Amino acid sequence: MLTAIDPLCKVCGMTLWRKALAELLGTALLVLVVVGSGIAASQLSPDDVGLQLLQNAAATAVGLYVLILVFGPVSGAHFNPVVSLADALLGRHSGGLPLRHVPVYVLSQVVGGIGGTVLAHAIFTLPAVTFSTRERTGGGLWLSEVVATVGLLLVIFCLARSGQARSTPAAVGAYIGGAYFFTSSTSFANPAVTVARAFSDTFAGIAPASVPGFVLAQVIGMCFAMGLVATLYPREVAVRDAEAQAQALVPELRVSRSAP
Repeated sequence: MLTAIDPLCKVCGMTLWRKALAELLGTALLVLVVVGSGIAASQLSPDDVGLQLLQNAAATAVGLYVLILVFGPVSGAHFNPVVSLADALLGRHSGGLPLRHVPVYVLSQVVGGIGGTVLAHAIFTLPAVTFSTRERTGGGLWLSEVVATVGLLLVIFCLARSGQARSTPAAVGAYIGGAYFFTSSTSFANPAVTVARAFSDTFAGIAPASVPGFVLAQVIGMCFAMGLVATLYPREVAVRDAEAQAQALVPELRVSRSAP
């Protein structure tokens, strides 16, 4: 709890406030991209579902790339409760998101996501909220969400632990864009976005009754992914290997610079 006589806590509180705002805005804009591009695709290509999906996937991949670049320096650009929770659990001894901050992140992401849906509807002159009637349920769809979530978290945390974090925006955007097509669920892989899309009876929507199954599958995927990340890239091994790789590159760089 913040007190008037604890300046350090005040600074920490303001920092958390800035991070929460970044997560709210980032998730809102992400959902705006997903829902808005889905509405636009339905209007532009009303008779071609495949083309609609391609347009939706392309817009989401590019939008996600840009949003991670913009908000990453502030909050880490999670935009996703399973990313926040996994970061807190995997990095609890090495500078990850403090576990006590996870509820703030998740609340910001959910509120931001719903706000993004409302904004997308306003842009396309639709009612602010229209609960989706699109049922998305069944073993194949749930398995797709497990796989999509595992893949997303592997991309994020394996790159981070192998010293390739700068590649994350492009890699995450590319992965989600591709996962639209290799999963039958079109790769939601995000509980906050899943909830937000329930508020839109459009191309990107999901019926409220289908949300719990998707969210549960995403949480299961998170658990599998955390086990794989911890096995493939134990923190101390990952740091040591990254440092060794960097040192090994130095002579090569010197040779290449001195070469005629």
